[in-house]
Amino acid sequence: MADKSIKQLENVPGKYYVDQTCVPCNDCIKEAPDLLQYNADETHIFFKKQPTNASEEKQAKAAMAMCPVDAIGDDGE
Repeated sequence: MADKSIKQLENVPGKYYVDQTCVPCNDCIKEAPDLLQYNADETHIFFKKQPTNASEEKQAKAAMAMCPVDAIGDDGE
């Protein structure tokens, strides 16, 4: 389960986030390329954009389900 106390600093504010346990496997970006992005040195991924419609919400949930280390959370903050 993702930990909101160790969110990646680059996450835009909102419901979804990636925490610092991320290992950039690329699986989540395949699910939500418009929402997620690598940081500059490609050591982790973060939410560059929060979902704004049903399609993007579905993508965010798919990315969260796909994450092998449970680094994506949706605590509503």
